[in-house]
Amino acid sequence: MQICVIGLGYIGLPTAAVFAAHGHQVVGVDKNPAVLEALKKGEVIIEEVGLPQLVKEVVEAGSLRPAEAPEAADAFIISVPTPIKPDKGSDLSYVESAARSLLPVLKKGDLVILESTSPVGTVDDVLLPILAESGLDPKTDLYVGHSPERVIPGKILEELIQNDRIAGGINPESAKKISELYKTFVKGEIYETTASTAELCKLAENTYRDVNIAFANELAKICESLDINVWELISLCNKHPRVNIHQPGPGVGGHCIAVDPWFIAEKRPELAKIIRLSRDTNDSMPAYVADRVMEILKGVDQPKVGILGVTYKPDVDDMRESPILELIEILEEKGVNVAVNDPFVKKYAGDVLEMAKDADLLLLGVHHKAFLDLPFEQLAQAMRNKNFFDTRNFLDAEALRKAGFSVSVLGI
Repeated sequence: MQICVIGLGYIGLPTAAVFAAHGHQVVGVDKNPAVLEALKKGEVIIEEVGLPQLVKEVVEAGSLRPAEAPEAADAFIISVPTPIKPDKGSDLSYVESAARSLLPVLKKGDLVILESTSPVGTVDDVLLPILAESGLDPKTDLYVGHSPERVIPGKILEELIQNDRIAGGINPESAKKISELYKTFVKGEIYETTASTAELCKLAENTYRDVNIAFANELAKICESLDINVWELISLCNKHPRVNIHQPGPGVGGHCIAVDPWFIAEKRPELAKIIRLSRDTNDSMPAYVADRVMEILKGVDQPKVGILGVTYKPDVDDMRESPILELIEILEEKGVNVAVNDPFVKKYAGDVLEMAKDADLLLLGVHHKAFLDLPFEQLAQAMRNKNFFDTRNFLDAEALRKAGFSVSVLGI
């Protein structure tokens, strides 16, 4: 088939490459000239395991190429951002723009799939009316629906193929067409349903995790007040065969868990009470961590804090909605001089010892595996005051103490 993918970000580009590797001719569309120029050379500008090699292969084979605007195709896949507004409402302007860009090339019998995570009703209330501007009846002349991805950075290519998938159509015929297309590479099961059910399914999956993390963060606060180790508590609780409490931390980031619950609350704010409370709980963690930092630094004049890790999750370069960015802002507002080191972000991938020089506290914000090899003794020697705050319970606290650090851990 001829496939046109609109949006070549963390999901769109891997999706386009995988389709191209499985017998389809794919055109990738993006508004970022840097993305298009890189793709023309068979290169990528995002970090993802296996993606550079795959893109190089399919571009050289002629099965994937860049374009500035959509071209005629059999199937169109919209994979553009759906950001959240300051008022926590959804910004669907990218979806609307992408849909309108299809109007000049749409023809009867085409398949249009929205992959972007969206509030319930986006396909029916936003996408269909725009597609109707083409002069075609989207309910009879086109196949339309929603098929959300279910992947995590670092394993996108693997999970695109192996994970089960939802094919939500505006009618059974559309759901079947979506399912048939993804069957060309998906090895997991594909479940056909309505577009609105598929939309809510994606949101509910991520909201489940957000609620669970909020419970863990609340437990961490409670355990600190009761002088109980939350990490031991959760480990023991999870010995129960039907209990799976997630891990606490300095907040929740990424474009899924930190955003999707608001899309549910937006539609039914009067009913989404647990969802909203969980979001508020997780959003409160950067400020909570900052307060603990200030307690540790009490009495220190013009304090400096070195933060280890700024991405929203370990071992990736993705900083979208990272709670560490908010933590940095809060600390700087409190008059703290903040230095950052993160091996996955070019801007912060400097010398960790230089970052720690004259610092009064080092804070582990992200549990990158690379931080397991930190030179504890050299870091301690470089600092003015030897404090270490581990918000992930990731490093060997005893080894830190032997190196001369006074160690604090979130939830203890």
